[in-house]
Amino acid sequence: MQAKNIFLDILYTIRPKHWVKNFFVFAPLFFSGNAGIVDVFIASLTIFFAFCLISSSVYILNDISDHDRDRAHPTKKNRPIAAGRLSVPAAAFIAVALAAAALFIAMRLNIWAAGVLLAYGVINIAYSTYLKHVVIVDVFCISLGFVLRVVGGGLAIAVTPSSWLITATFLLSLFLALAKRRHELVLLEGKSENHRPVLNDYSARLVDELISVVTPLTLISYLLYTLEPATIARFNAPNIYFTGGLVTFGIFRYLYLIHKQNLGGSPTDLVFQDVPLLVAIVSWVLSFGAIIYLR
Repeated sequence: MQAKNIFLDILYTIRPKHWVKNFFVFAPLFFSGNAGIVDVFIASLTIFFAFCLISSSVYILNDISDHDRDRAHPTKKNRPIAAGRLSVPAAAFIAVALAAAALFIAMRLNIWAAGVLLAYGVINIAYSTYLKHVVIVDVFCISLGFVLRVVGGGLAIAVTPSSWLITATFLLSLFLALAKRRHELVLLEGKSENHRPVLNDYSARLVDELISVVTPLTLISYLLYTLEPATIARFNAPNIYFTGGLVTFGIFRYLYLIHKQNLGGSPTDLVFQDVPLLVAIVSWVLSFGAIIYLR
């Protein structure tokens, strides 16, 4: 029974449900129209698995770094490292092993993909040790992690992600990171500095203003992309801008959830808990996929 409990604690700590964030590596494959090519798809799947391993390594490092502060959080105090069920040395060993395995797998693709994976790891180590305590820089680091996922996915299949894709990824992930900060501020109600000191430099009003800047930028960048002549010509889809309605609804729904339901702490959980948001995302993927692959 004890061995089973240890396994479950390790599984909880590596957070496999958060691997859905690594689906961003498939963006270059999706938009390139090459998803039906087996070798290319396998390469994307390989870099996805590598990012899953290194992101789990990063989650462990974050839990090690935050285990004292997590004890002041109403839910994070139950994490295996914070609760003392998984020792710091054992967790550190698992983190190093996962990172080494991720780099080995990426090297099997090409050195450039491995380089991006390494950069992702280095940035997250810097984030865990220092940058997460620097206001504004902390959310930019989170966004950069998603951008590196897209770049890594492109390098794995020898496709250069467009400037539009990079911009949209950065803005959308920045929006989600700010929403998470807002949720933490509301949830902890004045005790935020005991859990995450950088929250002392934020306020709900400041975060709301930052979100009000990022939200229109995200929508405008997507709509301009769908209206660009090059995009219309590439996909031979003059009505591609209609997909902007789904993107707009998804962002509006997310804003409703963070402002009226005080959610947003975990975008991954929120996507699968809120049916309208999930339907909007799936509908967008299917509609854009139909435009790319059924033309």
